[in-house]
Amino acid sequence: MGSKLFEKWGIDPGLVVLVLLVLVLVLVGLVIYYAFRAQRLSRSYEQFMRGKRGADLESTMLELSAKLDRMQNQEMATKDMLRVINRKQVNSYQKIGIKKYNAFEGMGGMASFALALLDWENNGIILNVVHSRSSCYSYLKEITEGECEVALGAEEKAALMQATRKKDRFYDKDEEILEES
Repeated sequence: MGSKLFEKWGIDPGLVVLVLLVLVLVLVGLVIYYAFRAQRLSRSYEQFMRGKRGADLESTMLELSAKLDRMQNQEMATKDMLRVINRKQVNSYQKIGIKKYNAFEGMGGMASFALALLDWENNGIILNVVHSRSSCYSYLKEITEGECEVALGAEEKAALMQATRKKDRFYDKDEEILEES
């Protein structure tokens, strides 16, 4: 019956046997390959478990879990400290501009200077120190949001401009530096 079917389709039965033999050999090869892999995995597992009992593994896991909890608590405390520091940083002087100049011709050297100290929101002071041969004068002017109510000299304007151009690379007052967890 089988040969009549093969004859009807025009297939040689010897060819079918040959294809099935090749297929069996491929499958035997795959079985051997996966048997070796399973043996290698079994050896790795035995090596991992060697010398450890169930109780030892449990205590190790509990120690690791406790360490992880401590590290998470430390991370939360560190984030809280950074938030406090960043809030305080906004009010500290962090932008500085300085302009040295010669206040009086013929004095020699550039001993006079204007120093601008500003916080994040451009609030702060300008200190102008004028040196002469016989004395030293200092003037302090208050800066609010980058502006001064008193007229500024050219050197003071230069120091203020230098300070207001500086940007803080690490903090933006409009966005939190650390995400809330």
